[in-house]
Amino acid sequence: MSTSVQKTLNSERSFWFFLGPAFLVSVGYMDPGNWATSLEAGSRYGYDLLWVITLASLVAILMQLLSAKLGIATGKNLAQMIRIQHPGRSGTFLLSTAAVAMVATDLAEFLGVAVALNLLFDIPLVVAIFLTIFDVLLILWLERFGFRWVEMTILAFVATIGLGYIVELWLAQPQWLDVAHSMLVPNATIFDTTALFIAMGILGATVMPHNLYLHSHQVMTRRQSGVVTPATRLRCYRMMKWDTVLALTAAWLVNSAILIMASAAFHEKGLLITDIDEAYKTLGPLLGSAAALTFAIALLASGVASSTTGTLAGQIVFESFFKKRPVNILKIRVFIRLATMIPAAVAILMSATPLSLLVLSQVILSMQLPFAVVPLVKMTSNPHLMGDLVNDLKTRIMAWSATGIIVGLNIWLLVMLGFESIG
Repeated sequence: MSTSVQKTLNSERSFWFFLGPAFLVSVGYMDPGNWATSLEAGSRYGYDLLWVITLASLVAILMQLLSAKLGIATGKNLAQMIRIQHPGRSGTFLLSTAAVAMVATDLAEFLGVAVALNLLFDIPLVVAIFLTIFDVLLILWLERFGFRWVEMTILAFVATIGLGYIVELWLAQPQWLDVAHSMLVPNATIFDTTALFIAMGILGATVMPHNLYLHSHQVMTRRQSGVVTPATRLRCYRMMKWDTVLALTAAWLVNSAILIMASAAFHEKGLLITDIDEAYKTLGPLLGSAAALTFAIALLASGVASSTTGTLAGQIVFESFFKKRPVNILKIRVFIRLATMIPAAVAILMSATPLSLLVLSQVILSMQLPFAVVPLVKMTSNPHLMGDLVNDLKTRIMAWSATGIIVGLNIWLLVMLGFESIG
């Protein structure tokens, strides 16, 4: 196809054509790990930590925009660019930490599916863990009909989660004036040691490495439609901005809704919730069986959708790690899933709780996050790589400031976890 025809096709693409990549990514911001954190935050401190979710969401939007920009400007995803920019041992190290993070990500996601199956159908947790391999393979099978089908399926799950929490909030009847104030205004609760620990957990787990790798890859499904000039690249990025802001605003609302529901349903009645299944069992007597059932269905949707995107992100990293596309993509996907299922099943058999495994996965992700964020900000600030899409001075200041916050809080979180384990 000639350049002029490609340019015409790209310029005629509608706004709706560009929507999708960020919604695929957004499920990572409402995954079971975030559920556990928001449930405890809401039940323990009411609405006081809502502003932390707002701050974390703003940082997430910035980082995901940089990820999308990298894919549009270079035509390669973050993992591929790390391999190109760091061809030696440093690149192998960075991608090795990313591979570990992908396994940790998948651990948190599929545990949500297993817990939901256990709650809905009383399937033993260990059996439910092994059943989770089929959900991802089923959805990824849709790829043969075009990736748009996968995006639409994930979007359906996101809608299910959102509708579930509309029902939960309607049943819980929160104090909306207090909600609006707490969403935007920081408060002194953050100086409480436990509150600070939970707040850092929210911030540290919100910007997850696998979302950065996945987003930079997914935007290329739009870029390949003929983005061949600075003007068409810029238009594609502008559309991706809308996609990202809309999708992550939805994720912010869902995360906020989890905390709001926990505050209205549990905190106002003096109940502290520290595990997902505990929330399910408590909602029934408080708000009725419909609330408990809605909660479990939304959790299942969250786990299935986020485990699917986690496996996709893992595939992207492993392909770059081995420097070439594997002959059998199915083997890579099954390997990623088995690498997390088997250790988790063993841990559950040894009486570990799903919450403890979720915390472990978040710690591993926190340790890897700087190795994804720093190269991302550095590369998107390089004019030789990015051309007209290079970060301007304002974006560089915001990006490096956000990186400093992320790295600092993650280090602080790890130190606190270390002191807690020693104590």
